[in-house]
Amino acid sequence: MHQETILVTGAAGSVGSTARTAIGILLKQGHRVRAMVRREDSRADRLRALGADVVVADMLDIVAVRAAMQGCSVVYFTMSVSPDYLEAATNVAVTAKSLGVKAFVNLAQMTLSQMSETETTRSPQQKQHWLAEQMLRWSGLPVVYLRPTAFFDGLFLLQAAKGIRDDNAIRFPFADGRTSPIAAADVGAAAAAVLTNPAPHIGKIYELTGPQSLTMTELAQEFSEALGRTIQYVNVPSQMWEAKLHEAQQPAHLIAHLVVMAQLHREHRYDRMTDAFEQLVGRAPMTAAEFAREHIAAFTPA
Repeated sequence: MHQETILVTGAAGSVGSTARTAIGILLKQGHRVRAMVRREDSRADRLRALGADVVVADMLDIVAVRAAMQGCSVVYFTMSVSPDYLEAATNVAVTAKSLGVKAFVNLAQMTLSQMSETETTRSPQQKQHWLAEQMLRWSGLPVVYLRPTAFFDGLFLLQAAKGIRDDNAIRFPFADGRTSPIAAADVGAAAAAVLTNPAPHIGKIYELTGPQSLTMTELAQEFSEALGRTIQYVNVPSQMWEAKLHEAQQPAHLIAHLVVMAQLHREHRYDRMTDAFEQLVGRAPMTAAEFAREHIAAFTPA
């Protein structure tokens, strides 16, 4: 039995959460895991059922964060897209520094690899992620940086599933841009591999991609083979797609982030491949067809 306690923030998660997979793997390996959630609900109950020590704390409340982190030697900082991301990251980092944690594993995104003080993007989320990484560097904390590319989950379960179900179409304004999405569960597995023994990884940056960089048309073909029916990619105008996001009453911060992601896809900024996942986990990441089969209910008409 491993005696050190690992704190995982944003543990309840939703679609695209990496925390649940990481927690499940760590608990199976015998690690002690403290799962930090924002509220008591069925997701917190499921984490308890797995064997996690569940604590309720808002990451914007530094006093609550400190109480949650007491006795933890390793922190996995993960948080969903939020206008409060930078404040939350700072609260968690300040507390980790104060309590002397041995490792701080930070989940951001691969776009940061092409950002600097003079090269940025218009995504408020990407800007906050970049600033948070600068803060972590200055902090002197023992940090491991995980930077995944776009998630299959966000692209297909949240944005494209309805179109695939209703009329066999994937609609994005990505033109012929290639992308190498990775499953959130795979990112969780990579995080667990680092959290199990963080010492050799301190200071390293791991850019995590899926196994292939494909156009949306090629991804539609992968989905077609997996689902047993023809799925087509429809390239929609960016403004029309943005209008649909507003119609769906998505938060303004998230819409601004998604619109920039689409633009970066059109500019071929997501056409990138690494073998970092395989190095960490020892297997290939999930393909688009495997992802479609695993979530077949989400893509099948009722």
